[in-house]
Amino acid sequence: MRFFLVALMLLTSTGCTNLIRPNFTPELIKLRAGDYQLDPMHSYLLFKIEHLGLSKIVGRFNTVNATLDFDPKQIQKMQLNAIVSADSIDVNNTDLESTLQEPDWFDTARFPQITFNSESVKLTATEDLEITGTLSMRGISKVITLQAKFNGGADNLITRKYTIGFSATATIKRSDFGIDAFSALVGDTVELEAHGEFLKQ
Repeated sequence: MRFFLVALMLLTSTGCTNLIRPNFTPELIKLRAGDYQLDPMHSYLLFKIEHLGLSKIVGRFNTVNATLDFDPKQIQKMQLNAIVSADSIDVNNTDLESTLQEPDWFDTARFPQITFNSESVKLTATEDLEITGTLSMRGISKVITLQAKFNGGADNLITRKYTIGFSATATIKRSDFGIDAFSALVGDTVELEAHGEFLKQ
């Protein structure tokens, strides 16, 4: 009886997976072209920064919106635009989150949004992407490059939308954007990591 129940659970789980992504493909060229919107329920923007040289503070921004104009046959024309609500910063410490919104840090009262707008895209030999664009924060704009990849795509019968998975990393210096408080205690280099699902419109 126990074996029957386990087998039934496995079959049910497999069936659900097939319903969610019956035509899953990891191949970039087979992904569907179109306009995409980031799924806020499945998007994560993380950052890591050294603290005292002993460990890393790990945080995230909880409110991120992004659009993607994408054609795998003309990848160099891809357009990625993102808007992050600076006051949605989350470091699992409400006092620190309040401090980070003050003028010495993100100054969210004056600069409520962080934006990224891509300008060029290069496809590497391993089918990863180098997405170069302008990151704007605290009224300062700098050109950065994202190391990115598409993880695959599939029809999702729960949302009834074709969905592609996307991830990216980048490294920036906070001092480049006028955030240089407590430089003896907190590192200057910030590691960014983004994961998300985009829904075809």
